[in-house]
Amino acid sequence: ESSKDRLLASMPLLSQTVASTVARPWSPAPATSLPPLETIAARKVLRIGYLHDALPFAFLNRHGDLVGFDIELAHRLAREMDVTLAFVPVDREHMAAQLAEGYCDLVMSGVAVTTDRARELLFSESYLDETLAFIVPDDQREQYASWDAIRDRGALTIAVPDVPYYVHRLQDLLPRAAIQVHGAEIEPLFDRTATRADALALPAERGSAWTLIHPAYSVVVPGPDPIRVPLAYPIAKRDQALAAFVNTWIALKRKDGTIDAAYKHWILGQDAAARQPRWSILRNVLHWVE
Repeated sequence: ESSKDRLLASMPLLSQTVASTVARPWSPAPATSLPPLETIAARKVLRIGYLHDALPFAFLNRHGDLVGFDIELAHRLAREMDVTLAFVPVDREHMAAQLAEGYCDLVMSGVAVTTDRARELLFSESYLDETLAFIVPDDQREQYASWDAIRDRGALTIAVPDVPYYVHRLQDLLPRAAIQVHGAEIEPLFDRTATRADALALPAERGSAWTLIHPAYSVVVPGPDPIRVPLAYPIAKRDQALAAFVNTWIALKRKDGTIDAAYKHWILGQDAAARQPRWSILRNVLHWVE
């Protein structure tokens, strides 16, 4: 019996937080037409869009708190801007429109940078890379250890969220496979009676969190060369000044160790206070570190 899903659901934020409100997906905050950067200080509120199921970057823990890698960084950003936070739920399909309407200032929820999204959104500099992987039943993990091994399996059916970058990359690498494109929601993809897929393609860091909820599955990163996918913060196309500010902030947080500390807490699983390793995605799920 797995208990790691309860541990994941209990994880708190690492650093000091600022006052914040969280609008749940079923009760969204109203959109406004206020331009972002020059009005954030005046209204004393930074409006952050979040995806409620973006494990481990943004999710609701069992206490109902919004937590995750990017939520950690959002609190740090607001604290340094001397403002409070308003988290508002965003829709993946309408993210560009919601940003353009001023519904939120930027989105911090593990959003992958893709060519299609870059046509509609202004992205910050990348702050982290994810690794493309497969989520498969435990007893089949060895069959997905390399791209050659996967190709040798023939006409597989691979379920993938509706992210064109993933779809096109898999079509190039696995020309004989049937790529089954689904909505961006992850949970339904674990219903094998509905998808009838042999495997699910997801970034390893994201998929491994889901395997805690569905412990009959494992994460496999095919060798020999991992495929990296950059993550960045979407901003409205018109907001060049805000993008420049966020880029400077990301560079500073790389230099002062903030991003590294969040990575250790949410991905590596290092307890900063005790300086002892605890459960982590990379150590206990992917077995990438000792």
